[in-house]
Amino acid sequence: MRRNSLHPFCILKTRPFRSFTTLLSLFLGTILIGTLAGCSESLPENPPETVSSVDLKAYAGFWYELARLPVSFQRDEELATATYTLNEEGTVDLVNTAIRPDGTRRSVTGTAVPVTGSENARLKVTIDNIFARIFGSPPSHGNYWILKLEPDYSVALVGSPDRETLWLLAREPELPGPVFNRFLDHAREAGFAVDNLIVNNGAFPEEAVDDS
Repeated sequence: MRRNSLHPFCILKTRPFRSFTTLLSLFLGTILIGTLAGCSESLPENPPETVSSVDLKAYAGFWYELARLPVSFQRDEELATATYTLNEEGTVDLVNTAIRPDGTRRSVTGTAVPVTGSENARLKVTIDNIFARIFGSPPSHGNYWILKLEPDYSVALVGSPDRETLWLLAREPELPGPVFNRFLDHAREAGFAVDNLIVNNGAFPEEAVDDS
């Protein structure tokens, strides 16, 4: 596992994309999302088990990303947060924010739709940009599976059915070692490549902590 060190933060601000490299990263990242979403409609063999049901009202809110498998659309040294908002029709609006080492941020928005019959444990996530619209809708079985969840909705383990992506999310910027390891053990037993995780447990500086 790779661990990001504590990053010095300047004043947090949003900065528009200004380089070809950043635009290319966004494009490649959306290609990956499109691949997860629309290029393979068939469910992988022996997919991981999800939780039995999820209360999306309780699941909504602010999350810290404490660990993840590497993805092409996010640099290894970046921290990340997610904010989920439940809509009246039962869908979820999402804002995913990557935080660079210098404190600047970049965000993407999207929508998650529960898979029918999954009791909200499987969601179909679509990112709001032109590339995602080109690649089409996510697969009918979903691309965001909730694999493990604390009873009080303080920690969540999320992955894709092909085990290519994995995120450990928490309401606090740091989890006690036993809790963190318990979720990682669950991911390992479910067949995910836990040894390749990028770990940010305790790496969020005070400027990045949500006080709301």
